[in-house]
Amino acid sequence: MKRYSKAGCLTASLFFLAATSFGQELFVFSEPASNMPAKSGGIRVTSNVMTRKMPGAPDYQLLPEFMLGVNKNLMLHAEGYVSNSNGSTRAEGGGVYAKYRFYTTDQMYRHFRMAAFGRVGTSRMNRMQEEIETNGMQSGYEAGFIATQLLHKQAISATVSFEQVLGDGRKTGFANEAVNYSLSTGRLLHPSSYKHYGQLNVNFMAELIGQKALGNNRSFLDIAPAIQFIINSQTRIDLGYRQELYSTLTRTSANSFLIRLEHTLFNVL
Repeated sequence: MKRYSKAGCLTASLFFLAATSFGQELFVFSEPASNMPAKSGGIRVTSNVMTRKMPGAPDYQLLPEFMLGVNKNLMLHAEGYVSNSNGSTRAEGGGVYAKYRFYTTDQMYRHFRMAAFGRVGTSRMNRMQEEIETNGMQSGYEAGFIATQLLHKQAISATVSFEQVLGDGRKTGFANEAVNYSLSTGRLLHPSSYKHYGQLNVNFMAELIGQKALGNNRSFLDIAPAIQFIINSQTRIDLGYRQELYSTLTRTSANSFLIRLEHTLFNVL
C-alpha cells in the first residue's frame, strides 16, 4: 500500500507541476509554442465585439473550436466562423489549425520552446478590407513559427508567419500576401505560491500584433492587453481589448473586445 501511495503522490505532483507551469503562458490573442496536455480535448468559444468598424462590416464574430492534444508535440483545432456580416447572424465558414512543437529545453521554473503552425480556412464573407485575416474573414492559409520563453512567473513569446488569400477573397488593388508578427508577454499575478492545482490563476498579458502587406508596403500595428482566469487548471476565461496604434491599410474593424471561454477535458484519447 505504501508503494502505491508514493506512486500516486508522484503522479499528482507531476500533473500539478505541468498544469501550473502553463499558467502565464496561455496567451489571448496569439498561441504559445507550448501545447495542451497530451491525449486531451478542449472546447473553446471566442467572441469578438467590434468597437470601431467600416460601414457594412460585422458587429461581432463568434468562433467555436474543438481542440485535440494528439501527443505532447502535436495539437489540432477544428474551427467555425459565425458573424452578422450580411445583417443577420450566419455561419461564414470554417478552418483547421495544427501546431507542432519541435524544440524543447526544460529547467526548474523555466523552459524554452519552438513550434511550427499552419492554418487553412474558408469563408464566404465578402472582402472589404486590405488587412488579411484567414481566421474568419477570408479564404486562404497561414504558416509560421513560434518561440516562447518561460521564466518562472513571466512568459515571453514571438510569432512570425506568412499569410495568403485564396479564391474569391483575392482582389485587384488589395495585397493578397502578408507577413504577420507578434510579441507577447504574460505574468502570473495570483497565486503568489502554489498549494494545490485547484487554486485560481490570474494572469495579465500584453501583446503587440502587426501585419505588413507584401507588394504595397502597407502595414498596421495593434496593442492588446488582456486578463485571464484559470479555474481548477481546467477552465479558462479571457477578457481582452485590441487597440490600433497605427495603420496604413483599410480594416473592417480596427478595435474590438474579446471574450473567450475554454474548457479542457483530460485523457479523452
